[in-house]
Amino acid sequence: MKSSELLDALTILEKEKGISKDIIVEAIEAALISAYKRNFHQAQNVRVDFNQDTGSIRVFARKDVVEEVEDSRLEISLEDAKDIDRQYELEDIVEIEVTPRNFGRIAAQTAKQVVTQRVREAERGIIFSEFIEREDDIMTGIVQRQDHRFIYVDLGRIEALLPAGEQMPNETYHSHDRIKVYVTKVEKTTKGPQVMVSRTHPGLLKRLFELEVPEIFDGTVEVKSISREAGDRSKIAVHAEDPEVDPVGSCVGQRGQRVQAIVNELKGEKIDIVSWSEDIVEYVANALSPSKVLKVNVDEENKMTQVIVPDYQLSLAIGKRGQNARLAAKLTGWKIDIKSQSEAEELGIYSADEAPLFEENDAEDSDLD
Repeated sequence: MKSSELLDALTILEKEKGISKDIIVEAIEAALISAYKRNFHQAQNVRVDFNQDTGSIRVFARKDVVEEVEDSRLEISLEDAKDIDRQYELEDIVEIEVTPRNFGRIAAQTAKQVVTQRVREAERGIIFSEFIEREDDIMTGIVQRQDHRFIYVDLGRIEALLPAGEQMPNETYHSHDRIKVYVTKVEKTTKGPQVMVSRTHPGLLKRLFELEVPEIFDGTVEVKSISREAGDRSKIAVHAEDPEVDPVGSCVGQRGQRVQAIVNELKGEKIDIVSWSEDIVEYVANALSPSKVLKVNVDEENKMTQVIVPDYQLSLAIGKRGQNARLAAKLTGWKIDIKSQSEAEELGIYSADEAPLFEENDAEDSDLD
């Protein structure tokens, strides 16, 4: 790299990458000191001067002015210093040019390495800044390749990692597939920024609803809670402050179009949309959708509920392998113990004369079988 080329490169870096010319020159000078000592086996204290106007590079040995010289590489006698300039006094520092004849080639090589490294660091910094802002957001990427640990997803400026544990069990990924992913973590590593993404995170479901449901995006409808068993079934609790707005209906869309788009994106994952309520009785009853609930007994101290359902609804309330009850408990944050009507009557905790909660548990079920 010639002097003129180096100066041009510094100017371009400052304009296009936003890297200060002074910072790079400082880094080049520091690297050149190391290169000088390494290549010319010198241990003296030196300073490298990089002239930003001409591009010339000169090396100066720095020596302390002393009465008696003990190490000629680091010190110079007062008498010899005054031969250079009468104004030198004890404890001053004398600089003597020691630029080797063939230092230009080493200097150019070193400068090029520093510039390349700084460009790489700057680009990594720009990419990190761009993606740290996308943490907890949804992005569309293209599957590049995969191994036993990760699927590598091209997000444009960077290749993100989709770990095996964040992949949906009902999906098979192929090269060039376009997929939506949730950015879980962005961090700096020695190899540059690393972006971790997920297809199983509940945040992905929330972001998909924001994309499909304008009322959620603009805040008219709020997502209060999500519980998810990725690839199989999810529950999402929604609420609207405005009594004129139907939060569940907004999410389902006309003829189920909005929620169906999300189900398609998640390759058939079933989604129950329920109404959130401050009243835990109503909320738990809604959360157990599509099952109907007769009664909810609440133990505030232990944050437990006892739910009574009609006998014919017991298996529906519990769900396959306990999934419906498990998701409802995760959604509400309350433990849920489900009992059938006949069992509850035997235990004396429910009477057939009691008014059922059918009317209260009228949250629309969006389970699309």
